[in-house]
Amino acid sequence: MEFSAGQLAGLLEGNLEGDPDIMLNDLAQIEKGITGSVCFLSDMKYADFLYSTQASAAIVAHDFTPEKELPSTLSLIRVADPRLSVGKILEVYHQFKNSKTGIHKTAVIEESAQIGENVLIGANVYIGENSVIGDNCRLKAGVSVGSNVKIGSDTHLHFNVSIEDDTVIGNHCIFQPGAVIGSEGFGFQPNSDNNYQKLYHIGNVIIEDYVEVGSNTTIDRGTIGSTIIRKGVKLDNLIQVGHNVEIGQNTVAAALTGISGSTIIGKNCMIGGQCGFAGHQKIADGFKLAAQSGVLGDVKEKNQIHQGAPSYKVMDYKKSYIYFRKLPELVAEINKLKKEIKSLKS
Repeated sequence: MEFSAGQLAGLLEGNLEGDPDIMLNDLAQIEKGITGSVCFLSDMKYADFLYSTQASAAIVAHDFTPEKELPSTLSLIRVADPRLSVGKILEVYHQFKNSKTGIHKTAVIEESAQIGENVLIGANVYIGENSVIGDNCRLKAGVSVGSNVKIGSDTHLHFNVSIEDDTVIGNHCIFQPGAVIGSEGFGFQPNSDNNYQKLYHIGNVIIEDYVEVGSNTTIDRGTIGSTIIRKGVKLDNLIQVGHNVEIGQNTVAAALTGISGSTIIGKNCMIGGQCGFAGHQKIADGFKLAAQSGVLGDVKEKNQIHQGAPSYKVMDYKKSYIYFRKLPELVAEINKLKKEIKSLKS
């Protein structure tokens, strides 16, 4: 995709200082700009790179004042917020990249399935019986969609995503490569022979609008009933969501988090990487959990910040951690005092 500097300035509603006809075909980091690329300056600690960049254009704030002479080949596009402007460029690029539609000849679509308009169905995609794919959806190569699945409009399934039977997915969702939605949960019951009897899961997964699921993240179907991911939830890569979990609206979770079965997490929560939740817990709205923490009980008070394994209120954790770091010194001092007391007694 290629823009002239003048076209780009118009798109960003910015003011151009330089050649409006110079062509731009790449977005680059400010320290790695090359001819034909556009870079951006949103943090002044990187400003020195602007005076030596080979980029053809730079997006800067309206109030940016050069402290040195800029390269003669560099045009400036002045905008209200450079970072937001870059986001707009990325959005336009994404729309351009994903404008292709059509059904690949190797795709297998059961006769009873319903396919919307303006869809992309890539190579070796399978769509099962009675499944519905909404308008403007994109199913890239290797995607598998089971039977009785409903997928809303403008939802993107990247390479090798698997959607199991009976799953319901809303509009404007994104599933990164390798995500697995609706697989059976980890359900086994010890029996009299000291073996484990498998408990089959007959529920489903319901995912509401504007949800994003990262690469190789797995969301298990309910044992009975549904695993529910509410509107606006964002799940990073390599997350495990157990059976019958419910994650509230606009909650976000970072990579390698595990959520055990039947746990209910409130809305607007923020979960750090490598966190764990024991099963059958209820977590209040606005909960924040620091990375590598583990939650072993209900959190009833809203907007709490926890840390540790098991986790507790973050300020209490930090106070305790101060003593923990001094533990060898404290033990040595206690042993010294014990010797002194013993000497006095003798």
